[in-house]
Amino acid sequence: MKALILNSGMGTRMGDLTSEHPKCMTKISEDDTIISYQLKLLEQCGINDIVITTGFFDEVLVDYCKSLDLRLKYSFVKNPLYARTNYIYSIYLARAQLEGDIVLMHGDLVFETGVLKDILKQGHSCMTVSSILPLPPKDFKAVIKNGLIRKIGIEFFEHAMAAQPLYKLNETDWTIWLKKIIEFCEEGQVSCYAENAFNEVSDDCHIYPMDFKDKLCSEVDTPEDLKIVKRQIALL
Repeated sequence: MKALILNSGMGTRMGDLTSEHPKCMTKISEDDTIISYQLKLLEQCGINDIVITTGFFDEVLVDYCKSLDLRLKYSFVKNPLYARTNYIYSIYLARAQLEGDIVLMHGDLVFETGVLKDILKQGHSCMTVSSILPLPPKDFKAVIKNGLIRKIGIEFFEHAMAAQPLYKLNETDWTIWLKKIIEFCEEGQVSCYAENAFNEVSDDCHIYPMDFKDKLCSEVDTPEDLKIVKRQIALL
């Protein structure tokens, strides 16, 4: 199993906090940045093959990851069009290295060990959702019908749950989704979410919801998000 960490975004909503490095290198504790925390948890769970997409401050991120004292095998894939494409295009550029089962996550996502362990022990493909958290007005929601996720996006509210971009994807389901991602990008649809491609193949790509309830699993998009996550990390 490989981990795919998407880090091509510019993190503009973080203000000066991303003036010298990508958002994933923002500190969330005295000892860790977002990405060092992610990588340590992956190593603890036995996932050592890591694909990281880059863009903004590419060399800074590569050097930083290599400086961490972790027994991980890194593959870095730069998206040179990071300023005008979404991460669907970064996935497309990394496609040759994404065979087999995949753990997919955004590079600004902070989650506790139990959440990662819970998705890894699922026998099927899954995405993290919460039955407790309110539906976010501008962030991902997952539409769930008959026990399966049928749509993922910011615009869905009916039959939906709050969702976070942390997935465990079995090879069969991931192959279906990746094929559609490739089709999107080769048709020029490079500025949408990768989940737009999933929404077109959800009848065949079977992703189940994995309810993390009130455990820590949250993206850091703004300085206010960072303050909340820091408090939660300190309580773990």
